[in-house]
Amino acid sequence: MSGQREHEGCGCLEYRGLSRRGFLGAMSAAIAGAPAWLPRVAFAADDRASRDVIVSIMLRGGADALTMCVPWGDPWYLPLRGALAVPMPGAGLNAATDLDGYFGLPPAMLPLLEAYSAGKLAIVHACGSPDPSRSHFDAQRSMEVGKPSDMTLATGWLARHLLTSSPMKSDAVLRAMSITPGLPRSLSGGPLALPVADPSNAGLTGRPASKSSRMQLLSELYADTDEPLRSIAAQTQATISMLEAINFKGYVPAGGASYGVDPFATALKSAAALIKAQVGVEAVTIELNGWDTHVSQGIFAGDMATLMQTLSNGLKAFHRDVIQSSIINVVVVAMSEFGRRIAPNAGLGTDHGHAGMMLVMGHKVNGGRVHTIWPGLDHPFDDRDLAATIDFRDVLGEIVRHRLGNAALGEVFPDYSVVDRGVVMH
Repeated sequence: MSGQREHEGCGCLEYRGLSRRGFLGAMSAAIAGAPAWLPRVAFAADDRASRDVIVSIMLRGGADALTMCVPWGDPWYLPLRGALAVPMPGAGLNAATDLDGYFGLPPAMLPLLEAYSAGKLAIVHACGSPDPSRSHFDAQRSMEVGKPSDMTLATGWLARHLLTSSPMKSDAVLRAMSITPGLPRSLSGGPLALPVADPSNAGLTGRPASKSSRMQLLSELYADTDEPLRSIAAQTQATISMLEAINFKGYVPAGGASYGVDPFATALKSAAALIKAQVGVEAVTIELNGWDTHVSQGIFAGDMATLMQTLSNGLKAFHRDVIQSSIINVVVVAMSEFGRRIAPNAGLGTDHGHAGMMLVMGHKVNGGRVHTIWPGLDHPFDDRDLAATIDFRDVLGEIVRHRLGNAALGEVFPDYSVVDRGVVMH
């Protein structure tokens, strides 16, 4: 199993904060290049194209891919992982559940088995960035701008996708939402893109009885101002009205899905409500922090086990609610800035590594497979890490081209030629 093996066909946050007084400022960036008229909020006639809505999840901190998808068939896995090895399938307590005779899921990731078995979830292993940096800041930046080692590029890969594609809904007031306190770099520079940490509480605060009069007053105050402030104010009010028209708090998931109450699950539930409202939002970004497991990693009971359960339970609910129970085209992609080292450290944790894994879920995903060009753990990168044999831009580029309907990959991922890996359907 060593060497190149073709398998199955193939801390630091970078935010632009949104303060209580900064909503108009954020709208100023969002409206750049947009028409100077008040868009109509419409829930009826849906003129969306057949493109997918993308939900992009960033696992910040460097998630340990060798635990999340266990290469138990690699003969070097058990001896090199030592005390942090997940037992091979059939080996008793905490054993991995086999996926394909070579890879398996640890107990905390088993909620993903439902979507995987249904062919709606693909795992891409030994993938990552060619940037060798082990800095959270630099590695996250490389992934989110979509051009490794470039410290000058200001826009994000998802923003450039939106900039080079027409809106899915001509009268949309919002094309992208980040369910985070600030806009991530992946959406930096994108048209009609805003951070909204809690969509269920995005309207005007204060007494409900005076709300309509206050909205009317704001409208009158900005009606006679000069551009672009007049359009920014109108756009802000339209966005507030749109979000308030969606019943986030009363949303009932389909398919027997249960999201739970943790922040990640709540964000996914809000994303589901937003997508099903079909108001023209094309991209949603979410994050799950805490994967920097240097000490006491806790793969069966502990910090990482909790994170894996949070991730997999949330994705299971989203699969049941949106992928399994809806005809709306949606693709979900989860990734981390890098993986962890192969061998554990003295503190029963793992230090910053290189290659990791990606999860891709959706209606048009070649799922039920682990897509990889497995390098073998006996061929480590820098003599210590899982080597990256698939560039993360291949996976994202394939999604952009085939599921988001955008052929301008040279602009979305500058100076890179995307290679299709067969992860999504054409």
